[in-house]
Amino acid sequence: MQLILVRHPQPLVAPGVCYGSTDLAIAPGHLEQTLAALRLPAGLPIYSSPLRRCAELAARLTPSPCYDQRLVEMHFGEWEMQPWDAIPRAAIDAWAADMVHYRPGGGESVLHMAERIAAFHRELTEDAIIICHAGTMRLLSTCHAGLPPAAMALQAAQTAHQIPYGGMLTLKPV
Repeated sequence: MQLILVRHPQPLVAPGVCYGSTDLAIAPGHLEQTLAALRLPAGLPIYSSPLRRCAELAARLTPSPCYDQRLVEMHFGEWEMQPWDAIPRAAIDAWAADMVHYRPGGGESVLHMAERIAAFHRELTEDAIIICHAGTMRLLSTCHAGLPPAAMALQAAQTAHQIPYGGMLTLKPV
């Protein structure tokens, strides 16, 4: 099965702010910019995170996207919408020491997110387009390669984030 992953357009949030599952609007002009740049095959089902920055793009691509809560970005608990430099260094160090199990800000661990992404992936039976988030894309990539959730979480946590807003990643059949 081939999956085409598309990262949402740039959200309306100040640089340097921690956001994950916060439901942010798309920055002005970025939805149109993303739509103009995308070249997607016709006829594939479209799945999307229900967060606005994904849902608005999905709704412009098809009249009937399938919204799935499991595709939402990681929940950072009390860290959500805080400037990264305002988060205590000791808390960030604790997360760095256990990227798989630590729950940043009391939110969600990468392992928990990997488990919900793996559950979503198991239910897919056909080629699809998935509108989602950078963390979701990294985890879907590792899951598609056949890794179990704990290994997915470890690999995704150790992989530098280099997925641009509106960026696309194609996962080939394995």
